[in-house]
Amino acid sequence: MIYLDNNATTRIDPAVRDAMIPWLEEEYGNPSAGYRFGRRAREAVDTAREQVAALIGCHPEEIIFTSGGTESIGTAIRSAVSAQSGIASLVSSTVEHSAVHETFRYFESLGHRRLDAPVDSLGALDLDAWDGLVAEPGVTFASLIWANNETGVISDVEEAADRCADHGVFLHADAVQAAGKIPISVETLPVHALSLSAHKLHGPKGVGALYIDRHVAFRPLALGGGQEDGRRSGTENVPGIVGFGCAARLAAEHLDEAERIAGLRDDFESRVLASVKGVEVNGDPHRRLPNTTNLYFPGIDGEGLLILLDEAGVCCSPGSACSTGSVQPSRIILAMGHHSARARSSVRFSLSRLTTREEIDAAVLAVTTAAKKLRVTMPSGSRVVSTSR
Repeated sequence: MIYLDNNATTRIDPAVRDAMIPWLEEEYGNPSAGYRFGRRAREAVDTAREQVAALIGCHPEEIIFTSGGTESIGTAIRSAVSAQSGIASLVSSTVEHSAVHETFRYFESLGHRRLDAPVDSLGALDLDAWDGLVAEPGVTFASLIWANNETGVISDVEEAADRCADHGVFLHADAVQAAGKIPISVETLPVHALSLSAHKLHGPKGVGALYIDRHVAFRPLALGGGQEDGRRSGTENVPGIVGFGCAARLAAEHLDEAERIAGLRDDFESRVLASVKGVEVNGDPHRRLPNTTNLYFPGIDGEGLLILLDEAGVCCSPGSACSTGSVQPSRIILAMGHHSARARSSVRFSLSRLTTREEIDAAVLAVTTAAKKLRVTMPSGSRVVSTSR
């Protein structure tokens, strides 16, 4: 198997697995317990909190552990809305992850205002439009994706944060895809909340974190036993948290591998572009994550390409969401001003620090072979049925 879908999830690092095993077996104490068996679990959670905080340059007490990026994002938004009296006005971009997009839609259905800043054809945020929206009367909260999960395009978070600060707007940054791939620091950046997920950086699934600036008000989503300093009740997932801490530490140590990963990505991309006529890159090729390429294959059905690549042992994703067996046009590609046919003919490939040169060579051959076959036998819009059993 050649795994090129690391923006969906990553293989757990062996060191992370080894760090978790004791807390899955003999060290099963409840970190809220006062005896030594429980205190050891509490110490392990505190160490992991320090490791995650170090990855983004914040104080350990500003980290709240959650079940993942989606919960972190939802908690940040709901906390901000619950702090409002009356109608809340919420700002985001048109290329946010569904966790933001759907939560904003939910609050819009309750009567709150939802305002979306557009992006250009390369996926870059229109900062003038963003500035105009956060300056509107009544706007107090904004959420911006740091790096897009489909195209890898990196938002100008620094400038967007400055615009929010100018107008006194609370800013949440979705750093789920960015953390561990590019340097991130909230130390000097006016970001009030930031979401993370362990399984995007070679940690376990089912655990994430929410950074909340210690100087801002926060209202918890989950109430009960008062865990996480009263900010997220429920017994902590100690093995997952320990694994997240280890993964965060390793990610920080491997940030200097970004250039090598980008080199593999660029080699894969350039060879596919040279071998398959008309292929284009979706998104800004100069301002994106080092591991991500989203390619448009004109005249080729994206779903068919995915099926053939799956049969060839290559894992990748459509530039869109799969639902009930059909590929819907990517909301992100459409937001960039492209037509639905382009969205249906786009595929995302995402590498990790575990991706090898040999895998890239094999993937190039598989992609070019499948694309040329489909271009001859199956025009875009047709359907292909998998022959695998």
